[in-house]
Amino acid sequence: MGQEHKHTNHLISETSPYLLQHAHNPVDWFPWGEEALDLAKREDKLMIISIGYAACHWCHVMEHESFEDSTIAAKMNTSYISIKVDREERPDIDQIYMDAAQLMTGRGGWPLNVIALPDGRPVFAGTYFPKENWGKVVDYFAEMYRTQPGKMLEQAEKITEGINQLEVPELNESGAPFDSSKYTSAGAKVVSSIDKKYGGREGAPKFPMPAIYEFLLAQNYYQSDEEIKTALQVTLDGMANGGIYDHLGGGFARYSVDETWTVPHFEKMLYDNAQLISLYSHAYQVFGDEKYAQAVRETITFCNRELSDESGGFYSSLDADSEGEEGKFYVWSEEEIDQTLGEHAKLFKTYYGVSKKGNFEGHNILERKTSIVALSEKFDLSESVVKNIISTSKSKMMTVRDGRVRPGLDDKTLTSWNGLMIIGLVDAYFALQDEEYLNRAVKAGEFIKTNQIRPSGAILRNYKDGQSTINGFLDDYAYSILAFTKLYEATFDESWLEQAKKLKEYVIVHFSDEQTQMFFYTSDQDEKLIARKMELSDNVIPASNSAMAEALYLLGQFYYNQKDLDRAIQMVANMEKEISEQPYFYSNWARLYGLMGQRHFEVAVVGVDAQSKKLGLAKPFIPNKILLGGSSEGSLELLDGKFSERQTLIYVCENKSCLLPVEEVAMAKRQIVK
Repeated sequence: MGQEHKHTNHLISETSPYLLQHAHNPVDWFPWGEEALDLAKREDKLMIISIGYAACHWCHVMEHESFEDSTIAAKMNTSYISIKVDREERPDIDQIYMDAAQLMTGRGGWPLNVIALPDGRPVFAGTYFPKENWGKVVDYFAEMYRTQPGKMLEQAEKITEGINQLEVPELNESGAPFDSSKYTSAGAKVVSSIDKKYGGREGAPKFPMPAIYEFLLAQNYYQSDEEIKTALQVTLDGMANGGIYDHLGGGFARYSVDETWTVPHFEKMLYDNAQLISLYSHAYQVFGDEKYAQAVRETITFCNRELSDESGGFYSSLDADSEGEEGKFYVWSEEEIDQTLGEHAKLFKTYYGVSKKGNFEGHNILERKTSIVALSEKFDLSESVVKNIISTSKSKMMTVRDGRVRPGLDDKTLTSWNGLMIIGLVDAYFALQDEEYLNRAVKAGEFIKTNQIRPSGAILRNYKDGQSTINGFLDDYAYSILAFTKLYEATFDESWLEQAKKLKEYVIVHFSDEQTQMFFYTSDQDEKLIARKMELSDNVIPASNSAMAEALYLLGQFYYNQKDLDRAIQMVANMEKEISEQPYFYSNWARLYGLMGQRHFEVAVVGVDAQSKKLGLAKPFIPNKILLGGSSEGSLELLDGKFSERQTLIYVCENKSCLLPVEEVAMAKRQIVK
């Protein structure tokens, strides 16, 4: 507070924590917008477009080395208009220039640093540069633009053409029906790429990639397979036991830098944790492993404690660094643990693999190295006593850790990531039957409804300091629709479905590509960039098009809307080749392909006891069903005529045709056959 700054640039009025981190650089940064873009054209200057996010470690390194250096800043200020972009706020801009980096260098990542013509077309893109190298890049292109502008224009035209040709879908007019052998083959391909010893994809670094394991969980349900089960359990155990998981505070880091899940890149992202709550909830339903339930409970506790805003939304991320050091907040010396835990230190250290030399730069990242049963035998104590020692030890360690300098918090709230978190909370509610999880999901849903959705049905992406900004992108709509359909299934409150339907109608009008039946990432209301892209491949977050296909498929069932069902089926048909050839990178599409090939059950629960019976039906993992109902009939067509004053009845229906109603959950489950 009250700190004097030598420099202040155009980022000072922004709300993004990432942009504000650069507001006092000597570089004369602008945010993306008309002012900077018009200035570049008016002064005929190249642009430097530098893209990152608040929890990005190497973004901080490059800022410190280059963007805080007055000599480098002088070069940038003289020859360029420099623009800083928060990739989480503006994924549309990031997507275009990341495509440019992939085309030019074959790789991408953040920080992403692009040199572009005054009209925004890129001529060069790369990631992190040491100061000396960055200075040379800045000098080289400034001189080249002065002496050989024609050559740069030619390069920009080629790259922009390439960007526009990447990820362009084709309409699959055959709309081929489900092929069981293709589906089986896709699963086998994914399983063959999984590390048999440690789980996850072979090699390093290792990212959690929840969508891949959701695909395998669903495939194992439809086509039970021991290899799939083994691959799933090895991966789920590896992540839950490894250093990528925060064994004291809950929650998962973004990725592991090694193949054993030991050393994380310590940043924690909402989108990872939201999806991992869903994944471990489903895994608990399938395997019944208490370790998976623990991961769900502790990760939700982490999100509520560290990422929860009083408005009801969830913040974006926690930084990897504190006091300028990556992971400093999370690691321990053996001596610290001994001093903190005293007589119980030995048991705790055995459980979490703590040693004098450590496993990370002379310190210890906690990893679960043994079981409660084994500890009980080793220390000749009952399992309940061992659990109690571990629990009280963790509380003591957390008290010490809470006294440390905390990692930076990115406290902006993104609509799409909050949609994922709502889905995770409802999945946890179904699996663990804890009413608090539903209450928190409803609160986050109300936050989106109240703050982010306009009367027109348009959605806004970003919320910070009481302000909602930035037109929503396709993922903001798709994940909000999916979240609202989940909230309907959990509450039987039809207002959630009605809101989902309204968002869907807005997407159809403003995002559609009628030629392919797919959806653009940006709406027709947004500023025109150098390309209008579609997001097709599933990454750390599934593609917005695959999420939208699922949204249409679900709403088509709830509302008996054949047009929505047909479009969802067409979207998946368009991706048939990719699903077959590269299922690892199209895993959410592969899951949908499998879903569309199964019998699909609409399970209606109507009557005064609908809520408790619904919970009984939601507890097992049944991926090819939807739940609907309530204490009265409601307005959905499938519920018509199903209310009884005297009984709460369960109707298991398939393709609009229902079996005789039953009263007992167990009897209804028997009617749901694979």
